[in-house]
Amino acid sequence: MTSTPVPQPRNRLLALARQVLLGLGGLAITLLGLLLITFIIARVVPTDPVLSIVGERATQAQMEAIRVKLGLDLPLWQQFAIYVRDALRGDLGTSIRTGQSVAAEIARYFPATLELATLGTIFGTLVGVPAGVLAATRPGSLADQIVRVVGLMGYSMPVFWLGLIGLLVFYGQLDWVSGPGRLDPVYDMQMEFTLTSYTGMILIDSALNGAWDVFRNAVSHIVLPAGLLGYVSMAYISRMTRSFMMNELSQEYITTARVKGMPEWRVIWVHAMKNVAVPLITVIALSYAYLLEGSVLTETIFAWPGLGSYITDALFAADMPAVLGGTVVVGVVFVTLNMASDILYRLVDPRARA
Repeated sequence: MTSTPVPQPRNRLLALARQVLLGLGGLAITLLGLLLITFIIARVVPTDPVLSIVGERATQAQMEAIRVKLGLDLPLWQQFAIYVRDALRGDLGTSIRTGQSVAAEIARYFPATLELATLGTIFGTLVGVPAGVLAATRPGSLADQIVRVVGLMGYSMPVFWLGLIGLLVFYGQLDWVSGPGRLDPVYDMQMEFTLTSYTGMILIDSALNGAWDVFRNAVSHIVLPAGLLGYVSMAYISRMTRSFMMNELSQEYITTARVKGMPEWRVIWVHAMKNVAVPLITVIALSYAYLLEGSVLTETIFAWPGLGSYITDALFAADMPAVLGGTVVVGVVFVTLNMASDILYRLVDPRARA
């Protein structure tokens, strides 16, 4: 009888280092492909960046001077090399509308989206996972039907319609929440001129400054859009959780655990949930990435100064450096979250670590 050799620590470290290198290599290739796509888009759109900068009344000599300054007279491969070099340095170009650095502008807008998407994802996860488990453990029951109908409404109804109804009911009629924007004007001035900004997220910054009046006002503004995004996220997460859990509950090891007299809560939340958590990590990460990319309609309806509204405004103004810079940031967010979910996947699933 032969025994299975136990992996040595050195071999495990080498395997881990190989996986890390492969992951970083894949990340680099993905980001390079993203930069190539945005570079090609910038060259095929009909908008002339030189004409957008100097205007239609500029002379040919002025246009040629700007073209040389931007490096548009160089071969395409050199332009792409310069584009990649600048992107790696954090230089995403200059906004045509404002004349400011696109990276600096995105740094001002992105915390608003990060704050909104994070709260929405937390709400969607905390409600969606238990709801999906409840529906899976009672298939065909009234609870299952309610969860499925609520989920169906969440990913079927237009987001802009839900936002308008939410404003009409909870702000216009009931006056339970504040209106559009992140803060009332008086608190916005207080936040800008008297308080220290640490993260750009008002809830965190106001709490760190001890400005609880600003914090309460920010909560009254964010609760409705975050709840709306959380509802959309919850609908997707609860549906997938139900599907994953129903599949696990039909497995033989679950039947064995029940035959042995194990409590039902332990069967579901300990044994089944261990395997459900593996694909669920990817679902939650994708949901979070979807919200972080900038929920354009939600941010527009609630006048939320986030990344989605920034890209939309830049697109309407034909500000291609801002549009492409925002697109690069969205792509980096997706790639980063996918890599993070892959790492968590390996930590949770021993088979992936092996």
